[in-house]
Order: sequence, then structure tokens, then C-alpha cells
Amino acid sequence: MNYPLLESIQSPADLRQLERRQLPQLAEDLRAFLIDSVSQTGGHLSSNLGAVELTVALHYVFNTPEDRIVWDVGHQSYPHKILTGRREEMPTMRQTDGLAGFPKREESPYDTFGVGHSSTSISAALGMAVAAQQKGEQRRAIAVIGDGAMTAGMAFEALNNAGAMDANVLVILNDNEMSISPNVGALSNYLAKLMSGSIYRTMRKGGEKVLGVVPPILELAKRAEEHVKGMVVPGTLFEEFGFNYIGPIDGHDLDVLITTLSNIRQLDGPQFLHVVTKKGKGFGPAEQDPCLFHGVAKFDPLTGQAQSKTAASKPTYTQVFGDWLCDMAAADPTLVGITPAMREGSGLVRFSREYPQRYFDVGIAEQHALTFAAGLACEGLKPVVAIYSTFLQRAYDQLIHDVALQNLPVVLAIDRAGLVGADGPTHAGSLDISFLRCVPNMLVMAPADEDECRKMLTTAFRYNGPSAVRYPRGTGPGVAVSQDLQALPLGRAQVRRQGKRVALLAFGSMVSVAEQVAGELDATVVNMRFVKPLDRDMVRQMAEQHELLVTLEENALMGGAGSAVAEALAEMHMVKPILHLGLPDRFVEHGDTAELLRRCGLDAASVLQRVRQQLPE
Repeated sequence: MNYPLLESIQSPADLRQLERRQLPQLAEDLRAFLIDSVSQTGGHLSSNLGAVELTVALHYVFNTPEDRIVWDVGHQSYPHKILTGRREEMPTMRQTDGLAGFPKREESPYDTFGVGHSSTSISAALGMAVAAQQKGEQRRAIAVIGDGAMTAGMAFEALNNAGAMDANVLVILNDNEMSISPNVGALSNYLAKLMSGSIYRTMRKGGEKVLGVVPPILELAKRAEEHVKGMVVPGTLFEEFGFNYIGPIDGHDLDVLITTLSNIRQLDGPQFLHVVTKKGKGFGPAEQDPCLFHGVAKFDPLTGQAQSKTAASKPTYTQVFGDWLCDMAAADPTLVGITPAMREGSGLVRFSREYPQRYFDVGIAEQHALTFAAGLACEGLKPVVAIYSTFLQRAYDQLIHDVALQNLPVVLAIDRAGLVGADGPTHAGSLDISFLRCVPNMLVMAPADEDECRKMLTTAFRYNGPSAVRYPRGTGPGVAVSQDLQALPLGRAQVRRQGKRVALLAFGSMVSVAEQVAGELDATVVNMRFVKPLDRDMVRQMAEQHELLVTLEENALMGGAGSAVAEALAEMHMVKPILHLGLPDRFVEHGDTAELLRRCGLDAASVLQRVRQQLPE
């Protein structure tokens, strides 16, 4: 398809040369291009469709990249990428060596802050605004944050700090869950124009001067103003934080957006603009089911149907967890399930329907999720927290201080452990073995297959203390999953193959890789199962019987499972050649997972080559 107006835009400078009457057509082109592009690559769709007009207006009004725009999470940054010189690269989105799915500073000067985790935008934009103030620069800093991201405490910490400062920061709340009826919407849009305009500001300041000579009247006027505004706009909370609240306005009305943003640009101090948008705007299937179209694979841009692919013959680890959770809940009434706003991604949909009274979605609040679980555990319940590895990083203090220090029986079902492919380093679970195994009282396990995942979850649930089962994204080897609730012997590894000279000590997803290369090497394969407690007897036995030990893990080498093996050998005063294979000391970029593992030396061919190079002659 051709998009003449959009194709004329190579940068926001070109956009700012357009007449305002041309902008609706540009938005139409941009939305159509976005649907066509994401249908070919997959990625985030509904949130991006909802942010088209807002993106156009921001780049039209503000002098980007001199003025800084920080996109929270980044799920809505595709229109921004398209308008900032990356339109022709969109076919590479989220692919190896292609465009990142999130804003990335190295990718463009218009990507002012690298994001991927929620609720960081206000803090970052405030830092940029204060830096401009310190340096005597007049540029503006704008944070665009979704209503979901406002559930995180970090956003309110930043609001609290920003409201006490004099920095020129604009926070835009992109509210895509509310709908505005025509009458209320028209009134709100009118009030927003009025309240952000020069007449209102002049009258307000002039009135304060006049009334200031009679303090009681000034106070009465201020109270009256608050009552009137409170009746028509939900801004009292943000004004209590020290912001000038404006809105809500229709986020798909370019005239209202541009007028309001232009007025706000003239204001000093912290400003808060409430914009209401519709997820999936302009694409029927996404409007009807914005959650389904939040993150999509390739699809038909006409119908919204996913491109046909071979039906999965084996469950994902996430599905294994979801089924186990329901089965264990049926067996134990003390089980409760917790998710920080990841019901679908973490496999809790069925549980939420079958056990609604025992299901808790706490919002994007990982810190709260862990301490909430700790409180439940204190009262005899047995919480299971379903959380992505990368998001658990946000609750590390709570894990240590509130859960582990008190030795509370909280189960962490850690999804997306290891590399995650297209989502890249912001979503990769590359560090959890390292940061979990150093925490006292923790039980840490990594399953080699689907059935072992279920058994480990049962083991964790029956453990009298904090426990973690870390499993990868997607499917495993395809092992049949037993339906019973059987636990594993605590801290016991499993010999999968007996060989000579070389012992491959593999953790989690790397067991299947070890089994692929074992035949070529006639090597012993050990499924270590437990990172903590480590099976020290197995480590000693393998060291005594083999010339070379090889540890394999899909985790950072530093402080990882291989380090645990080396520490055990040192404590046993055993000197043995050992080769550690794992993720390198760098952030692994996005792309095809198999290719990324190859680049990290964790595919079968690379492992075979490294071991042969290491073998004594």
C-alpha cells in the first residue's frame, strides 16, 4: 500500500512543516501503515493504535528531540518510531539485528530513555527537566504514561517528588480504559482548552492579586474553584501532588490535542494532562478485544485472524503451571494465587475463573505483590506468586526482607527465565539464578522438562520456606505431564546418561542441549534440578569419576549455577578442570531465540566445540 503523506515524513521536522488540516490524513495513513506493518512482524498492536493522534500531536507541538519525550513501558512507541525516521526499518521490528520493540537510546536520538518495565517515565522525565533547569536550558520534558502504569508505586513516588519542584515537566496520562460520552467529552475538551489557555491563566493570577488583600475571600475563592473543578474533572488527586491538572480530553481529536499541548507548552512548573484514548482504535478486531491484540503474532490485516501455523502438540511451561495451580488449589484450600497484572501472560486465566475468591491481581506492583504474599503467609495461607523473572527484579528487597528473612512459605513461579527472543533484554530472565541463590532460606529449582516443572511446583508448595521454580518461555522437550501431585527428593540431582571422561552438569533448559551432545562425546549427563540446595554429593561423585566437568545454564555466568558448583568443589578441596557455559557478561539483544543461544555459545554445536577444545589430550 502507498501512504504518500506519511512517506513524506522522514523526521518530526518534516511533520512540523505540515498544515494542521493535513494532520488527520497523516494519522489515518499512520494507523493503516501500523496495522499492515505489525501484521507482518508481530508485536504490540492495540496500545500503539490508541496512541497515533497523541504521537502526531506531540511531535507537531514540541521541538523533538530537543524537547524530550519519555514513553512509559514502550508498548505505544511504534508510531513514534515511524515518525522519527525508522519507517523503512519497521519490517525488522523485534527481529535479530532489527529494530527493538521498545524505545532504545542507542537506536535514535528521539528515544530519550530506554524502557520496557512499567512506571519509570515520570521519574526519568523529571530528571531530564531538572537537568535542563540546572544547565539553564529551555527544553521541555514530557512523560507519557498509561493508566495501568499508574498502579505502580514508583509512579506516585515520582509525582510526589515532581510536585514539590519547580521543573517544567509535563505528565500525560494516556487513559485507554475510560470512555467519554459525547456530551461529557465535549464539555471536558472545552474546559481543557479554557484551563490551559492564556485568558484563564491571566484571570486566575489577576483574581489572586485582587483577592489577596482580603485573605478570607481569597481562601473562599480557592475553595470554590476546587469544588467546581472537582465536579467536572477528576483532577483533585493530581493537584494535591502539586500539578496543574488539565483534562480529560479526547486523545483522538487532533485539534483539541494540539491546542491544549500548545497552551501547556507556555506554562511553567509541573503540568498534568489527562488524555482518553481507545485501545485498538481504527482496527475493529483490536477494538473488540484489545487484550488479545496487545501482543500479537503475524496476522491477516483484513480479518485480524492469526496466520495459520501448526497446532502445538505440547503445552507451554506457562500452561503446565496454570493447570498445576488449579489442581493444587483443589487439593489444598490454603493456596492463593497472586499476579502483578499478568493474568494472561502468567497462565492464571483458568485459576481466576475457577477460584475467583483466591485469585489476586494486585496491579503493576511487584513490590506490593511480594509483601502482600508475605502477609498472607503469616496468617497460614500458602501464596503462589506468578511473576516473570525480569519483573521479580523489581521486588528484590521485599523478597529478601519480607519473605526470606522471615522464612515464609511463599512460592515464586518464575516464568520467562532465560532468553525471551523478540522482547529483548528488558524482558529476559538472565539473572534470577544469580540473585536468588545468594538469599538465605531460598529453595531454587530449574526443570528440565514439563513433567519435572509440575513436580518442582509441588515440591516448592510443600516446602516450609520461600521457594522458586524458574522455567523458560514457550514449550519444552515435549515430555508427557503426569496428573498427580508428586514432589521430588529435596536437593537430589538425576543422572540422565552415564558416560566417560566428561560430565555435563546441566540446569533447566540446558539439559536437553547436554543430551544432544552427549552421544558425540560419550559424556555423562546430569540433570542438576536444584540450584539450591545443590547436590554436593553428585558434584563430588562426578569430579571423582571424570576428567572434565562442564556446567551449563541459561543464566548469567557470574554468580550463577556454575559458580555454585565451583564453590562446592573449592569447599571440598577438590581441584578439577571445569568449563562454565552460560550467558555472557552483557545484555543479550532481541531476536530469534535459537540464534541468540547460538551467539551465546549455548546451542548444541557450540557446546560440542567448546568441550572438545577443553578436553585434555
